[in-house]
Amino acid sequence: MKILVTNDDGISAPGLRIAHDIAETLAGNEGQVIIVAPSSEKSGVAHSTSYIRPSLIEKIAENSYSVEGTPADCVLAGIYYVMNEQKPDLIISGVNRGQNIAEDVLYSGTIGAAMEGAIHGIKSIALSQSYSKNTLASHNEFNAANAYAAEVCQKLLLDDPFLESNFSGFYNVNFPACDSMQVKGIKVCATGLRQGSSFSMSPQLSPTGKTFLWIKHNPRNLIPSSKSDGEYLKKDYITISALKTELNWFEKNKDLKSLFQV
Repeated sequence: MKILVTNDDGISAPGLRIAHDIAETLAGNEGQVIIVAPSSEKSGVAHSTSYIRPSLIEKIAENSYSVEGTPADCVLAGIYYVMNEQKPDLIISGVNRGQNIAEDVLYSGTIGAAMEGAIHGIKSIALSQSYSKNTLASHNEFNAANAYAAEVCQKLLLDDPFLESNFSGFYNVNFPACDSMQVKGIKVCATGLRQGSSFSMSPQLSPTGKTFLWIKHNPRNLIPSSKSDGEYLKKDYITISALKTELNWFEKNKDLKSLFQV
């Protein structure tokens, strides 16, 4: 098995090393693991690509490359340059430092990389590790992902997201902010919803009188739902959500046909 590993936290991120170890476990002795990751942090760039400028790629070690671009760029670089247009069997994106739940999936570069893989017909898994003050203080915030991610990915390899429809599917996996011994189990669930956007803006005045706008994350405005990823994650469950690249709203199209009489 050939596995491509990427992320949005950058080539030096600790979560990338964990993802590499997970991939090594899955690939086995006969497999190959290749890292192609952004040269710097690209959190929040979603599924964007650098199509208006070239992306510098550098080999930093055997089977390890950094790209001055987005996570989606890294997937493209992996497929079309590093692997010489030979698609990998699996793409692992992560392990992201921080959860990707609810509308986070629309902004996340981790998710964007998995989505790009899915568009290419490659099984793709996004892995994210939630954290808390306690797990940060323990200096082991990736404990749950480290313990369970390989097992979860192994199970997902048995599923085929391309069998039932012509859309491209992929998987979003979140690990709770707790010790691995406290993980209660796995929940397959829908992504949650927030009251309003995941983000807002806060103005800050510089000493020179210039106004700078800082993006603020709104993590606590989730609409309560006992069966959403956010709620299960808070209860120390691993969450798995099947997502797809197909965005059509077929029911609304029927209304629009009536409105425009077409």
